[in-house]
Amino acid sequence: MYARRRGKSGSNRPFNFSQRAAAQVAPEWAGLGLTAEEVETRVVDLYNQGRSTSEIGITLRDSHGVPSVVVRTGKKITKILKERGVVPGSAGTGTGSGTGSGSGTGSGSELPEDLQNLMRKALKIRRHLEENRKDLHNKRALQLVESKIRRLTKYYTRKKVIPAEWRYKPGAAEFVMMR
Repeated sequence: MYARRRGKSGSNRPFNFSQRAAAQVAPEWAGLGLTAEEVETRVVDLYNQGRSTSEIGITLRDSHGVPSVVVRTGKKITKILKERGVVPGSAGTGTGSGTGSGSGTGSGSELPEDLQNLMRKALKIRRHLEENRKDLHNKRALQLVESKIRRLTKYYTRKKVIPAEWRYKPGAAEFVMMR
């Protein structure tokens, strides 16, 4: 990612999901047993069990044969949860951000899941570096993770998902992640 060498690799999806979702045509193998309404109710049930959005997607893929919620329902998991009013602060509007204009630190539930995961990763690296101060590789890894956090913060501030005054602070992040 940072070196501009060795090309890119990874798995490819068997077809272009965005074009199919726009045309509302799902392939015949995409969740044959579940209708779009059943998938939405499963998403809400799994969220009420305490699962994160990524865990919901993995569970639906592995246990229920739904390779992509977007293809099956035409909506992302977070949009389904916002429409159903399950996510705090979004009460069925579909446009709510799930955040409040708070103190600037925000609680863990107000922050997007990917930002929370990066903050957790940075915390783990910081704890490691407290014990292993000369670990240069992980010092660099911490710099990279924190720069990703700052980039995501800019993005979410632009999209008004988090308050404009929110800043990443390692000390505050530890307090937020412990809640």
